[in-house]
Amino acid sequence: MKNRLLHTPEGMRDIYNEECERKQALEERLHRVMRSYGFGDIETPSLEFFDVFGKEVGTIPSAELYRFFDREGNTLVLRPDFTPSIARAVSKYFADETEPVRLCYAGNTFVNNSSYQGRLKENTQMGAELIGDGSVDADAEMIAMAVQMLLEAGLKDFQISIGNVRFIAGLLDAAGIGGEDAEGLIRLLVNRNAFGAGQFLERLGVKGPARAALEAVPGLVGSEEVLDKAERLAEGTKAAEAVARLREILSILKLYGVDKHVTFDLGMTSRYMYYTGIIFRGYTYGVGEAVIKGGRYDGLLGHFGKPAPAIGFVSVIGLILNALARGGAAEQESAAPDRVLILYGPGDREEAVAKVRQLRESGVFAAMRSLGADEDAAEVADRNRDRYREVIIAGGAKESAQ
Repeated sequence: MKNRLLHTPEGMRDIYNEECERKQALEERLHRVMRSYGFGDIETPSLEFFDVFGKEVGTIPSAELYRFFDREGNTLVLRPDFTPSIARAVSKYFADETEPVRLCYAGNTFVNNSSYQGRLKENTQMGAELIGDGSVDADAEMIAMAVQMLLEAGLKDFQISIGNVRFIAGLLDAAGIGGEDAEGLIRLLVNRNAFGAGQFLERLGVKGPARAALEAVPGLVGSEEVLDKAERLAEGTKAAEAVARLREILSILKLYGVDKHVTFDLGMTSRYMYYTGIIFRGYTYGVGEAVIKGGRYDGLLGHFGKPAPAIGFVSVIGLILNALARGGAAEQESAAPDRVLILYGPGDREEAVAKVRQLRESGVFAAMRSLGADEDAAEVADRNRDRYREVIIAGGAKESAQ
């Protein structure tokens, strides 16, 4: 039992010392970018009512929620996803606001997944939501900010992959496919199973241009030329509007100067069913999962009583740190300030306190440690060489920790 008390629950972990400092430094850099785009801060509770994330909202499946009961018998959940929480808060506090609302946030999400391959159940996320702006300019601005955040994080090799859920929806509508058949076909297309999709369409009796367009979806991945191909396939369908939206977004991203970090994936979908337009994910070297993910969700706020267009995204801090550690960073140096340790005996307390005050006032992180009567100052200094840039022995010679 005692050994169990030393461990965290499955999918949770402790973060401390240098890793914690790198995490905090990264969060500060990302927060600075969001604030520079005019976003104000919001904090929502870690616990929400179950209905905020209910099935009709289109978020995490209920089986993956951490659920509790309060004293009144209400079902509560640990927040698995920030977007519904922000939508709830905006609907409450900005109910009469007619101008766009820009909010950014940071905190932990909790998803009771299977923890395969060490996947964590608790993750720190930082993100932003732009509420009340349904324009293509808002789409492009959010993607540009996502690129800027990854650059500011120190990543050098990454891509933002952009799709539009209305593209596949438009092709399915043109082919007359809906319900469970549509869901089954989408699963095949998302998994790049062109052969299986072809067989599925054959069974449904779909032929001609509608079938050719759907069979081509798994291959619609790449740069700007993908939009040309998608445009031809979508001609005469509602899917053409989705392609036009993506093309206009690209033209704006070129103005931001970030288009080199952008690719397109017309077969992209999301497990979050509240997305209604563009969706995007950021991928980088050495990490298999998306480090940034988001999209447009124009119907979600209506669920909470304030119909409004919206777009947002989150960055997954732990995955970005993993990418930086695995060689995807422009710099690998720690962002933590230099630290100094001052060692002192009983007779040198006054000198040590004066020195540590001077260092702290000048912006240096300085710690103090009193020496026991039987401790050797040089030996203690040697044990701390890996923890501090410099060790100073008050009343004696200066010991460098280099």
